[in-house]
Amino acid sequence: MKTPEYDAVVVGSGPNGLAAAITLQEAGLSVLVVEGKDTIGGGMRTAELTLPGFRHDICSAVHPMALMSPFFARLPLADFGLRFVQPTHDAAHPLDGGRVAVLDQSVESTARQLGADGDTYRKWMGSLLDSIPKLLPALLGPLQWPEEPFRLAGFGLQALPPATWTAARFKTAEGRALWAGMAAHSIQPLGNLATSAFGIMLMAAAHIKGWVIPVGGSQSIADALAAYFRSLGGEIRTGWMVASADELPSSKVILMDVTPRQLVRIAGSRLSSSYKRRLGTYRQGPGIFKVDWALNEPIPFQREECRGAGTVHLGNTFEEIVRYERNVGNGKRGEKPFALVAQQSVFDKTRAPEGKHTAWAYCHVPNGDDRDMTDALESQIERYAPGFRDVILAKHATNASAFEQYNPNYIGGDINGGIQDIWQLYSRPVVSVSPYRTSADDIYICSSSTPPGGGVHGMCGYHAARQALKDVFKVKIG
Repeated sequence: MKTPEYDAVVVGSGPNGLAAAITLQEAGLSVLVVEGKDTIGGGMRTAELTLPGFRHDICSAVHPMALMSPFFARLPLADFGLRFVQPTHDAAHPLDGGRVAVLDQSVESTARQLGADGDTYRKWMGSLLDSIPKLLPALLGPLQWPEEPFRLAGFGLQALPPATWTAARFKTAEGRALWAGMAAHSIQPLGNLATSAFGIMLMAAAHIKGWVIPVGGSQSIADALAAYFRSLGGEIRTGWMVASADELPSSKVILMDVTPRQLVRIAGSRLSSSYKRRLGTYRQGPGIFKVDWALNEPIPFQREECRGAGTVHLGNTFEEIVRYERNVGNGKRGEKPFALVAQQSVFDKTRAPEGKHTAWAYCHVPNGDDRDMTDALESQIERYAPGFRDVILAKHATNASAFEQYNPNYIGGDINGGIQDIWQLYSRPVVSVSPYRTSADDIYICSSSTPPGGGVHGMCGYHAARQALKDVFKVKIG
C-alpha cells in the first residue's frame, strides 16, 4: 500500500484552517495547508486598497475574540511578531443631539457613562463576568455536556432571548442604543432568538480582554499563525484553488476550511447522498457592503469619545437599528444603515503615511445585494462627523459579490459562513453528534460553518482537528 505523502491536508488558510493545521502539527503529524489565493489569511488579510502606504484590513479589523480564544491564548504568537494595541475606548455609539454611549474595558467606566442605566449594567454585567470566563470552553465549541451545567443554564437564560427582549433592561436611549449595536453583530434581525448571546459576549470580551487591534493589520495574525506552524515543520502552498479533492496529495485525512457549498463542490463524489441533501438545507445569512477610505486626517467626530474609540457604531437609536436589521433580514433595502466603523490608524501608526489615516466601515445588506451603499455609509458618518467627506483622499468599495469573489466562503457577502440563528448556532452545518465529521471517514469540515461560528478565534478549526486526531489517529488531546 502506498504511503500517504502527508498525514493531513488542510484546505484553506483562514483562522480556522491555520488553527486546525497547528493543532495537527503539534500532535506530531505531517501537515500541508493549501490556499487558493497568493496570500494566506482568509478573512485576515491587509492590503493597500486605496493609495500607496495606506494599509486596509480587507475583512476583519478589530478583534474582540482574539485574546478571549482559548486556542490563541496558548500559542506563543508574540514570539512570531504578533502585537495588539488597545484603543482608548473599545466602542462608542453616538446619538442625534450630541449624546453618546461608550463601551470601555472597565465595567465601572461603562456603567458610569450610562446614567440611569449604570446600576443595572454594573450588576448585570458583573454577574455575567463571574460566569463567562469559566464557560468559554463550552461557549466556543460544539454542543456537549458542560463541566458546569448549572452555570451554563444560568448563562443560557440571559443569552437565549431575542435582543429586543433584553433591551427592556435599559431605560435610557444611550443604554438601549449601545445594546442594539452590540447585538447587531449577529447579522440578523434582533427579534431572533439567541441574538442576546452576541451582545453579551461582545460586551464581556471588552471587559475581559478588550477589543484589540493587531499592529500592522489583520494580516499580522495570519502571518504569526503561519510562522508558528512552519516552525513546527508544517508546509503551506499558496495559489492553489482546489477544484476537486482528487487533486490533493495523498493523506490520511483532509480538513476543509470551506462552507457546505464548497464542500459539496470539492468533495461531493466522496460524500453520501443523504449527507449532501442535509448540507443542501444549510442557510446563508445577510451579506455586507464595505468601504475603505484613505484620509487626510482622522474622522472628525463631534464627540471626543468617538474620536478615541477603535470601533464606532452608527445607527442612532435602538429602534432605528432594529428596523434596519429587520429589513435586511427580510431581504429589503434600507436608506440609513447600521454602520460599523473602525479607526485602526488612530491607534496603529503603521497603517498610513505620517499624518494620514485610514477608516473602514461596513453595513449589512440582503444576501447577494450589490447596491452601492457608499453614499449611505458616508452620510451616516457625516451625521456624527460633519466634514468627513472633506478629509477623504481616496476610497475603495466592496459589494457582496466582490466579497464572494475575494473569498468563496463569503457566499453572497455572508462573512459568517451561514446565518447564526438559533437553528444553526450549534447545528452547523448539520445536526450531528460531531458537526466536524462528514459522511466520508477521511474528510472533516473545519470552517466557520461549524460551531462556534464566525469570528477570528480559530476554535472551529481547533475542535475539528481534535475530532480528526481522535477518530483517525487515535490521539486524544487533554
